[in-house]
Amino acid sequence: MRVLVAPDAFAGTLTAPEAARAVIDGWARHAPDDELTALPMADGGPGFVDVLHDSLGGDLEVVTVSGPLGRPTPVTLLISDDVAYVESAQACGHPLLDAPDPWHATTAGVGEAVAAAVGAAATTVVLGLGGSATNDGGAGLLGALGATADVPLDRGPDGLRDITRLDLSGARERLDGVTLVAATDVDVPLLGMFGATKTFGPQKGLPEDDILVVDRILDELVVAACGSAPADRRVAEQPGAGAAGGLAFALLLLGASTRPGVELVADAVGLAAACRDHDLVVTGEGTYDHSSRSGKVVHGVATAAAAEARPCIVLAGQVTVGSREMRAMGVESAYAAADRVGVDRALADPYGSLATLAERVARTWSPRR
Repeated sequence: MRVLVAPDAFAGTLTAPEAARAVIDGWARHAPDDELTALPMADGGPGFVDVLHDSLGGDLEVVTVSGPLGRPTPVTLLISDDVAYVESAQACGHPLLDAPDPWHATTAGVGEAVAAAVGAAATTVVLGLGGSATNDGGAGLLGALGATADVPLDRGPDGLRDITRLDLSGARERLDGVTLVAATDVDVPLLGMFGATKTFGPQKGLPEDDILVVDRILDELVVAACGSAPADRRVAEQPGAGAAGGLAFALLLLGASTRPGVELVADAVGLAAACRDHDLVVTGEGTYDHSSRSGKVVHGVATAAAAEARPCIVLAGQVTVGSREMRAMGVESAYAAADRVGVDRALADPYGSLATLAERVARTWSPRR
């Protein structure tokens, strides 16, 4: 039996390559004769640059930028020909904060990384969006690239209060001749009840009572950037504009196109052909829940498997998706390490727990003859 193992990172515990190795190690204990192929995946969030480097090659260049609260932070750029790939989470991701601070966390470091990529002669910059700890509408990025305003742009949404003027000319001049691509992991707009703040603000530590306040501040940012007429504001309503706390919105203001990150990675690693060449596709992530829908690795891998008429199963730390929703995502079955070994052990030994789960699942999908 030929098994393709194409997981995302298990947030905070395993990288995508580590997760793939754990699944293969466990599976091989039960079915050592199966042909097991690792194909780590990413959707624009953590692991984006590493996964692309494995497939595309290219040069890695480390630059130092401002972290979400201003501390010097290393970011790795992948330069392949004249294309630079930037993983925004390296500059503004959750692990860079000792405690969540959505009111003050900034995307300025992402803008500094983009500037460094342009300085390295890249004519196309692809930014992986996902895993951010920020909710500033990308204002920090704009300021780092040369935009100016009547309020500070690098102090998170708290610094954007009462903004009335935003001049993008400096940033646009800095990026003249450069193509920007925002590789998004979600398709939410910037504002409103389905927007970035309402949907992801609580995950970034924003109290419920502050959600409407921050949304109004970002609305003021939109008016300052675009104007108040409905036709002028459409950029904020585009699917994906709310990715990474609105970082995608700022990139759209600078002329970026958007593309699902998992689709971009899938093309780079040859996911479709790999699915075609295997009998079963195994994917996974830390928590398989309702947010695993369009834009995320599990959904992207399941869609690719379905297109090649291959069954797809999910191995995760925890599973909260019901069978009906699971099937709607193209997933045959999902299995949780927490159910197999308990939550405490799954967190204490993520590699071993995932391997144990994979060994158990192999008994169902690759029974010995």
